[in-house]
Amino acid sequence: MTHILAAGDHFVTPSLFTDAIRERTPGAPVTFSELTLPWPHEPFSRIGTVDEASGDVPELIEALAGAQIAVTQMAAFTGEVFAASPELCLIGVCRGGPVNVDLDAATEAGVIVSFAPGRNAVAAAEFAIGLMLTAMRRVVTTDSELKAGVWRGDYYAYENAGIELDGSTVGLIGYGAIGSIVSRVLRAFGAHVLTYDPYANAEAIAADGVELVSLEDLLRRSSVVSLHARLTAETHHLLNAGNLALLPHGAVLVNSARGGLLDYAPLPDLLGSGAIGALALDVYDIEPPPPEWPLFGAPNVVMTPHLAGATRQTAERAANIVADDVARYLAGEVPRFVANPAVLERPALAGLVRR
Repeated sequence: MTHILAAGDHFVTPSLFTDAIRERTPGAPVTFSELTLPWPHEPFSRIGTVDEASGDVPELIEALAGAQIAVTQMAAFTGEVFAASPELCLIGVCRGGPVNVDLDAATEAGVIVSFAPGRNAVAAAEFAIGLMLTAMRRVVTTDSELKAGVWRGDYYAYENAGIELDGSTVGLIGYGAIGSIVSRVLRAFGAHVLTYDPYANAEAIAADGVELVSLEDLLRRSSVVSLHARLTAETHHLLNAGNLALLPHGAVLVNSARGGLLDYAPLPDLLGSGAIGALALDVYDIEPPPPEWPLFGAPNVVMTPHLAGATRQTAERAANIVADDVARYLAGEVPRFVANPAVLERPALAGLVRR
């Protein structure tokens, strides 16, 4: 009998996990227990050695008693958790990158960590397009002003009017699952799309009708720039005061990826001078931003509280991807998406799973 802990939250709920696993493993000798973490009612945070995590480590350790498999989105799998959970063999993390798991500790403990690439790609891509259009056409600003009794007919004046996607050059920083969908939608609007992604397939990008360029070239040529890269040590503050100065005057900047990709410090001055014409944000350098955050008083800023991936389909898709890998593991096969492949070379796993 295999015991599975479904450590869900208020987005990817424990029942989404258990239902998806039961559907894929009919008749399998499995039992379940459930734990509900407080996210998103309480913001995620760094816990121990892991990022973007939710919940309490002692509570997680207690819930893991007797579990060979755990599935989660936000639980903090630190070295302490692995040391206290010797029966654990597999963790399924239903997000694009398992930043809430100490992968080195997992590998040392012989625990396979699977993840869910692309789970929110459609939702995040649609949201990014919405942010672009909202910023380009002052939708949020005019909505709030009209509700306050102010009719801004002056926005119809040529010097104040917005821009269209049709015929515009839009630069995408990152061309993975999300960026490629954004590109497809933009090209349907009639935009010319540039991308900067040193890890992307150049032939595939060219086949999509997208121009692969350097970061500096993208910034110089794009009237709209949207971030879709993964946050790493290499990409931290990828956009900063030095290269933001390359943007055409009045360019629109969108960040719905990760706050750390963008240096927020120079943005108030760039917005105030009109160097950046509009800014649309779903992610921040501090989440949530403090009340005194300078961008709250800056002009032409659209802000949403990290909602790009918040669709019911994303939650369902995430649980399903993880459930598929749990089913593969229970059938003696290697999960499809393994974040720590070195663990598969450990002697303890030899013969446990088929390649």
